[in-house]
Amino acid sequence: MIISCPHCGLRDSSEFYFRGEAPTPRPDYEEGNVAFADHVYGRINPAGPQKEHWYHAAGCRSWLLVERDTRTHDFLSVTLASEQGR
Repeated sequence: MIISCPHCGLRDSSEFYFRGEAPTPRPDYEEGNVAFADHVYGRINPAGPQKEHWYHAAGCRSWLLVERDTRTHDFLSVTLASEQGR
């Protein structure tokens, strides 16, 4: 797989570390332990577009927010995670 890093350009995915799904907003404290456990351990794993975090370990060392189609492994968008307020 080839990832288009905003700083380094087109790079092989072996340069990156895959963190997993980009998390949804953290639940409020009042929502309780069940909501927090679901937030930490529950994964949606959809067939189709999914937002993920990737770290460019062998390059610019930036965290990226990637939208990738899990059926085809096509990268639909790649942005710096810092630009997304995360």
